[in-house]
Amino acid sequence: MEREFMEFDVVIVGAGPSGLSAACRLKQKAAEAGQEISVCVVEKGSEVGAHILSGAVFEPRALNELFPDWKELGAPLNTPVKRDDIYLLRDADKATRIPDFFVPKTMHNEGNYIISLGNLCRWLAQQAENLGVEIYPGFAAQEALIDENGVVRGIVTGDLGVDREGNPKEGYYTPGMELRAKYTLFAEGCRGHIGKQLIKKYNLDSEADAQHYGIGIKEIWDIDPAKHEQGLVVHTAGWPMDIMGTENTGGSFLYHLENNQVVVGLIIDLSYANPHLSPFDEFQRYKHHPVIAKYLEGGKRVAYGARAICKGGINSLPKMVFPGGALIGCSAGFVNVPRIKGSHNAMKTGMLAADAAYDAVQAGRGGDELVEYEAAFKKSWVYKELSVVRNAKPLLSKFGTTLGGALGMFDMWCRTLLGGWSPIPTLQHGKTDAASTEPAAKHKPIAYPKPDGKLSFDKLSSVFISNTNHAEEQPAHLKLLDPSKPIQVNLPKYGEPARLYCPAGVYEVVYADEVAKTDPRFVINAQNCVHCKTCDIKDPSQNIVWTTPEGGGGPNYPNM
Repeated sequence: MEREFMEFDVVIVGAGPSGLSAACRLKQKAAEAGQEISVCVVEKGSEVGAHILSGAVFEPRALNELFPDWKELGAPLNTPVKRDDIYLLRDADKATRIPDFFVPKTMHNEGNYIISLGNLCRWLAQQAENLGVEIYPGFAAQEALIDENGVVRGIVTGDLGVDREGNPKEGYYTPGMELRAKYTLFAEGCRGHIGKQLIKKYNLDSEADAQHYGIGIKEIWDIDPAKHEQGLVVHTAGWPMDIMGTENTGGSFLYHLENNQVVVGLIIDLSYANPHLSPFDEFQRYKHHPVIAKYLEGGKRVAYGARAICKGGINSLPKMVFPGGALIGCSAGFVNVPRIKGSHNAMKTGMLAADAAYDAVQAGRGGDELVEYEAAFKKSWVYKELSVVRNAKPLLSKFGTTLGGALGMFDMWCRTLLGGWSPIPTLQHGKTDAASTEPAAKHKPIAYPKPDGKLSFDKLSSVFISNTNHAEEQPAHLKLLDPSKPIQVNLPKYGEPARLYCPAGVYEVVYADEVAKTDPRFVINAQNCVHCKTCDIKDPSQNIVWTTPEGGGGPNYPNM
């Protein structure tokens, strides 16, 4: 097909903190030098911020560098952190508060803010447009443009107005466009659709550990003003995850925003072994713990969402450059796991890539590797920060929440105080999250309590308040490499875990006779998908592939 095309110096895929920071930086450098550079950002969400979901404690370090006058410019950082409360939840009722002096400095939040990252992205987009960046929300990058020499030359956006069989719908069809560039920066977030393909094509992870992931499930609540303490940060480890064991680990957060709102969330490592486990249901029962319930009781849930998180850290970072492009932000994976934050690192890597791309364009280059970006990263504070916490996730996986957490804190203290040295050597992650899933026969099913409709809820009512929608009759964006595997392999061996690990009720096993369990059929309710990417990561058969749906589809988060 002959497509229309537009040409730019730099195309950026994804209007999150990394992509927008890169765009702003490119235009800033051009303005400072009195030069021109054309920059385009495409965003698959219906608007900038529609798909953004974060833990929401934000360190302004990169923002201070990008816009030193952000306060005057009205950046939505309204709630400074005033206190950290960290608890070990011993069981469904008991908890122990961890004294502040035990907690490594890197995990404290003085000088940080509790924010809506979606709203910060909307503000960054305004700054980018003011600088002359072209931003196109509702346009999904479907594939990379790669020439016969293996050089990335831009991207192709997805067709609009296509029916379920892939045929153009009369009166609605608009073919996708080619957006060509000297350099393309991929800022798709964790487990990006194109980024995943590029890592494989260019063998970018050949010298890295396997990437590890968590699923973060999050809600926003309006709570009783009498229970609200603006600026309070609450973190927990332990229940409902393992306290001593290593089969399922994770942690949680509850942050007090402005306007009597809190954000509450649970992050479960996708390395869990038991296929009967449902991260969504673990989150629902977690909210009943007294440490959390005391804030939520009498309140109202107003938003819900879920997203995969890169947790491999510096050990799992792929090579970030290839001919004609680079991975920035969580497309590569820069989350600081023990701090539950990575937006500042994402922003900084976007800025570093922008510096390299700007200099290359001005030098008349294009289509080569931005080796200067990787070199700058290794000299940056991002690299130093991630080096300090390099063992946090491996120690948790190896020794569990209590012992692994304690060893992790010791390791971080040593690396902070001793210039990066620790008696604990750099540890490896081991097998992938998909390979960590064990046969159902090895584990007992989990009897989750029914939701009470006050603190706990079902999946469908949750998806409803995520404002998720996809255009009717488009081809399913969740694809099976082998349609027979869910029923023939995953169901008998693993109990078909997709129906449990998906936080949106996308996957079901339906029987002709529900009582007799005859004639099982695997159903994909793609309309419900909140774009968390868990299925792409956790399927033990690695048979589900998440691809981009039509632009504008998916969640429409108000202020996650």
